[in-house]
Amino acid sequence: MPETTIPVIAVDGPSGVGKGLVTRWLAQRLPGWHRLDSGALYRILALSAHRRGVDLHEARAVAGLAPQLDIRFEGASEDDERILVDGENWTHDVRRESTGALASKIAAAPEVRAALLQRQHDFRQAPGLIADGRDMGTVVFPDSALKIFMDASPEERAQRRLKQLSAKGIQATLAPLCEEIRARDERDRNRPIAPLKPAEHAEVVDTTGLSPEAVIARVEELVQRYGLS
Repeated sequence: MPETTIPVIAVDGPSGVGKGLVTRWLAQRLPGWHRLDSGALYRILALSAHRRGVDLHEARAVAGLAPQLDIRFEGASEDDERILVDGENWTHDVRRESTGALASKIAAAPEVRAALLQRQHDFRQAPGLIADGRDMGTVVFPDSALKIFMDASPEERAQRRLKQLSAKGIQATLAPLCEEIRARDERDRNRPIAPLKPAEHAEVVDTTGLSPEAVIARVEELVQRYGLS
């Protein structure tokens, strides 16, 4: 099947807005569809560079690591998720807030984006793809059948992140989490290349104050309206 005929549902937005909840639900709602967590690719690359002592400001050196990494995603839910890099389980470290901050530092570099673009395109396989990220609908898959942009207030996102970390036994405090989220949002929204913003014709879903059930109900309505059910 030609790549351009394979439908894509692009789910964009900053961290902590519920993209994982929605994309995992969509993967169950649409049997056989593939799922791409593009943000994890940037986190993995940034963390790999950091661990190898590569300066994150040296974009070409960072990008050069991308083809070398053997990356696998396993698990259908947040609880049983496993991110394997070169056979090692990096799940815990990849999902740290500090790793997200590292990823934000490399995400705007043209060399890095080019290195990861083809790997993202490779996920587009029949019968369809659910793509989670920050520029899925604007840059990577601009012909997506459905573009969703999710958002929520920094305060609520920090509260959600604190609960997630606490549940995993990771100590954190609210104020630094909120500050990290605000700083990353500022970088992502104002970067010159592929800034974080809703794609043209995107359906904006603000999850502030909404229960998971309410968010899923909204997305279900969109799936049906766009004829993807």
